[in-house]
Amino acid sequence: MAGSKPAAPARGRLPAELTSFVGRRRELADTRRLLSSSRLLTLTGTGGVGKTRLALRMAADVRRIFSDGVWFVELAALHDPALLGHTLAGALELSQVSADPTADLAEYLEDKHLLLVLDNCEQVADACAVLASKLLAAAPQLRILATSRHVLGVEGEQVLAVPPLATPPADAPDGDVAQYESLVLFADRVRAVVPEFEIDASNRAQVIEVCRQLDGVPLALELAAVWMRTLSLSQILERLEDRFRLLSGGRPAGPVRQQALDAAVTWSYDLCSPAERLLWERLSVFSGGFDLEGAEEVCSGDGISQHEVLDLVAGLVNKSIITRTMATAHTVAWYDLLTTISQYGGLRLAEAGRTREFKLRHRDYYRALTAAWAEDSFGPGQADWFIRMRREHDNLRAALDFCLAEPGEGPVAVEIAAPLWNFWFAGFLREGHRYLTLAIGAAPEPTPARALGLWAGGYLAMFLGETDQLALLLAECAELAERYDDDPLRARIAEVAGHALLYQGDLPGAIALLEEGLAGYRAAGDKLGEFDSLILLAATTFFLGDPRADGFSQAAYDLAASRGADSSKAYALWSVGIVRWRDHDQFDEASRSFREAIRLWQPLNDRTGIGFCVQALSWCAGSAAPDERAARLMGASRAVWRSSGAHVNETTPYSQFDDRTEQGIRAAVGDVVFDAAFAQGAAYSFEQAVALALGEERESAAKPGLAGRLTRREHEIAVLLGDGLSNREIAARLVISQRTAETHVEHILSKLGFASRAQVGRWVAEHPDR
Repeated sequence: MAGSKPAAPARGRLPAELTSFVGRRRELADTRRLLSSSRLLTLTGTGGVGKTRLALRMAADVRRIFSDGVWFVELAALHDPALLGHTLAGALELSQVSADPTADLAEYLEDKHLLLVLDNCEQVADACAVLASKLLAAAPQLRILATSRHVLGVEGEQVLAVPPLATPPADAPDGDVAQYESLVLFADRVRAVVPEFEIDASNRAQVIEVCRQLDGVPLALELAAVWMRTLSLSQILERLEDRFRLLSGGRPAGPVRQQALDAAVTWSYDLCSPAERLLWERLSVFSGGFDLEGAEEVCSGDGISQHEVLDLVAGLVNKSIITRTMATAHTVAWYDLLTTISQYGGLRLAEAGRTREFKLRHRDYYRALTAAWAEDSFGPGQADWFIRMRREHDNLRAALDFCLAEPGEGPVAVEIAAPLWNFWFAGFLREGHRYLTLAIGAAPEPTPARALGLWAGGYLAMFLGETDQLALLLAECAELAERYDDDPLRARIAEVAGHALLYQGDLPGAIALLEEGLAGYRAAGDKLGEFDSLILLAATTFFLGDPRADGFSQAAYDLAASRGADSSKAYALWSVGIVRWRDHDQFDEASRSFREAIRLWQPLNDRTGIGFCVQALSWCAGSAAPDERAARLMGASRAVWRSSGAHVNETTPYSQFDDRTEQGIRAAVGDVVFDAAFAQGAAYSFEQAVALALGEERESAAKPGLAGRLTRREHEIAVLLGDGLSNREIAARLVISQRTAETHVEHILSKLGFASRAQVGRWVAEHPDR
């Protein structure tokens, strides 16, 4: 960090701190010092000692030092090491990565000045170690701050053991109380439930004894503080002493701080009512949190009636067993258990021999939820559904992982994964493809559920360019459609096959199949399928110059509007806009449609949809006003597509329109102006690109500057590109593999935002010293 320049505004993603941060001056100073001198720092310590809070506070303190932001990645709910790369990519907002997410992350981070905070690494520690090593090797300006119960074992790793908060000796002078962080924290948390509480001569000795008994472990102190609402200090001490006797008599003594935390958690458990204890245990099957509906469905029965769950949840919130996130315009209240608390509940559930029972109930709830998603998400609550399912992502993973690990549960995995095809597409393409592939493999029996899984797997394979797999999956799907005489499935197959032909540039063939799909969907009453087919037909006829594009786009808009489905309506606005622009010369009307669509997608963070509209706005600008801003907007379109991870803009019909737009702007402003403006827009962040598209760009962001900084090797290769050398010739000249040369060329084009090698040559001529 030394010598780095602050950047404003700060970028990245950090969760809000819900309670005040107390003390830790020495640890903060040590963390800053070690992070300045090393690129990987791991904060270690027992559960509840405050590793995450220290990491969050440190990250917040240094976030302006890192020009590309500070990004927090929560790993507590992750149990499958194979999903680590995808999880990290999602946290960095790389929506759709390749089959090798580590390589994509390495490429993305290569020139980034960025801090990653990897929290709770211990469950996937080996995978974290491998990934951290690769990313640090690929990205010289990357730093990683990890929290884990043990070291990762990566070369160059610095380790800081996070101690408990300082506790005073029993005979500490009155005036020294404030210097002991454990007392300050305990008093602060007690005042949250008893506002008038102060440490004074009458209670000082007892407060000190509580802090000493709990060894200054923050989570233990916080749990004890909550009970000051109903117990006195002497009662708390009495119960703690009883709990320590039970712990020490029942098993070999562990480290003092672990005993302290165990005592506080178990004592809190003992003080809960029998029904609260049952709920605590059962809630441990959730991963990443839950809402009230989930708790009621999964945890009620056999000692807890459904109408009791709300009061029990409220009681556990009051006791700090459950944490709560307030509801928003698009979400209900969300609850969670701290990792240590959840693990304790899981142990008690296992001791009762009921873990599998409640994991099955959890599985059944999420199977029903995905079925409801498929039934209801094309309607007025569409935006809420997308946001809800993103929130439930960890639970969906947990349900699928359980099914895939249990013999005979493969068919249920298909029933959960397949209806989520459009959820996977909207941000988790590779992950969805992986789950569907595993689920199909675990459910070999020819059933209607497998047929839907084959179709959904084929749909995702199409976007991944897995043409061979697409053909195999659709072929078997077609066999099952005939076996079960399933007309709706036949419509699905026709739609995906037509969609694939559209991307391949076979527009007449695509129209024939899409019309077949449309007719099948209408006959089956499948409104979402009908809408998707109309959108695809609008796009295909638009690219073909077929006048029916107007009718298809308007029909799609009317259908989405009648259903109140905002995300779908945004796609319809895109289709209406492109027709207004090209067929009716309504540039302003088209631009308004595209911008309205972007605003509908923003709360959902649908970067693929936004990519369509920024690209279309560049087409509009290129034909109506082919100037420097239009060139910059074309570059910004490239930036949004890069952020989304989708490659739709590279498919034949879309790239042809890009080429025509580029030619028109070049003819109007010249190559030099076009290349500089395009490169500037291509170097924009996602937020800058969207601001430009919406006409909300700040003046400072529009100032010209260097589009992208190349490494020394990349500039060397750029010069050779300028000399007209092929990839093979570059490889021979530099004694590297042809694949390595191709990778460098791809990086250069991406960094500079260029589409052709000729553009790189012109850029080198204008920047010989770069």
